[in-house]
Amino acid sequence: MDTGRLSRFVSDLWDAEIVPQLVEYIRIPNKSPMFDKDWVAHGYMDAAVKLMETWARSKLSQLPGATLEVVRLEGRTPLIYIEVPGQGDDTVMLYGHLDKQPEMTGWAEGLGPWTPVLKGDKLYGRGGADDGYAIFGSLAALLALHEQGIPHARCVVMIEACEESGSYDLPFYVDHLAERIGSPSLVVCLDSGCGNYDQLWLTTSLRGMTGGNLGVQVLEEGVHSGDASGVVPSSFRILRELLSRLEDPETGTIKPKELYVDIPQQRIDQANLSAEVLGEDIYDKFPWVDGMQPVSKDLAELVLNRTWRPQLAVTGIGGIPPLESAGNVLRPFTAVKLSLRVPPTLNGAKAGEFVKQLLEKNPPYGAKVSFTLEKDGSGWNAPALSPWLEQAVSEASQNYFGAPATYMGEGGSIPFMGMLGEKFPKAQFLITGVLGPHSNAHGPNEFLHIPTGKKVSMVVAEVVARHHQQGDKA
Repeated sequence: MDTGRLSRFVSDLWDAEIVPQLVEYIRIPNKSPMFDKDWVAHGYMDAAVKLMETWARSKLSQLPGATLEVVRLEGRTPLIYIEVPGQGDDTVMLYGHLDKQPEMTGWAEGLGPWTPVLKGDKLYGRGGADDGYAIFGSLAALLALHEQGIPHARCVVMIEACEESGSYDLPFYVDHLAERIGSPSLVVCLDSGCGNYDQLWLTTSLRGMTGGNLGVQVLEEGVHSGDASGVVPSSFRILRELLSRLEDPETGTIKPKELYVDIPQQRIDQANLSAEVLGEDIYDKFPWVDGMQPVSKDLAELVLNRTWRPQLAVTGIGGIPPLESAGNVLRPFTAVKLSLRVPPTLNGAKAGEFVKQLLEKNPPYGAKVSFTLEKDGSGWNAPALSPWLEQAVSEASQNYFGAPATYMGEGGSIPFMGMLGEKFPKAQFLITGVLGPHSNAHGPNEFLHIPTGKKVSMVVAEVVARHHQQGDKA
């Protein structure tokens, strides 16, 4: 393989075609079904699928025998399925998603979720990095191999449209396509993060996730606070008390031991190494207000907190009027949306049921308390890398980043990985991504760091080629 030639090919393709495609993709408000109940009627998901399908089809002539199908199961989000023939009996699966998180507030002047803006090496807007680039990066890697006539195994590209809602449609597609997919021996996922933009980062684990809506109702309607306070318990206070069953209000530590696992020593060692590599960048990357500080100055503990320990976030609130409309009323109810990240090896469904029972039992004052589970997904802990993959990753990182590869767990969730790990226990995994410092996926000012997107595409090309070489040796 001529790595210089491969680098030029991928970089030129990104500049000429992929970035312009992502600009148009960012304009489409194709929010995941959890955030757009009328997604079918709105048609934005279909528009995003059409954009990607059209570009991908324009490249199939350069990948002899390749086919593309938009698979649509009744009542479910669509899935783009591409097969690229290869040599040998092995299969490589390349995965990504095209649905997006909602808008979120706080975008800087001139930026917005559906307003693509190029500033230097960064493309701002929702979904470019999470995870619109995946189909383009995957096909760029395969096109680069074909441009040099480098053999590879049969490749299957799957781009789903439900990941940000917990991938609840994906198991049905995997079962529906099981015979066509086969048994991948290598899975590539481009939906993860990176500790910096200076080297390749391999994701070793992903936390699971459970969550839903917690509501506390005390009255049928709001009443004068001067009349009721001191007689009617505040729904907000009761909710605060319930949350304290789950989370220590002073430290943020999750209380129930049922939501923890023993952290493998290898992951502790990798957390220590990541802390040495990143230093204070572990927390400096966040947009702190003046005077704020992280929960701990122990850098390795911060890495473990965000990768192997349960953590709670309140991501939405209901029943509370905005400040300018808040009268002297004791409100009838308070509701919050909870997002609980759970350790990679904890069962997400069981964790959700445990939290539901914890919050609903023995409601204070007899209040009406309900916790409605919206999603649950178990995490994933990567199997040990085969020697060939470890060497391929190391050399590819040096070739395209000029620095050694680094290994670290991620705090986010990709439910598909846990499912694949169960279905294909012998598969190797290359999980990486472009979500690095300040890229702010799900938040305001999300951006794609274009040079990293290019380099990740180059790494995927080399690893897919090495995968086939390893098969030949076997």
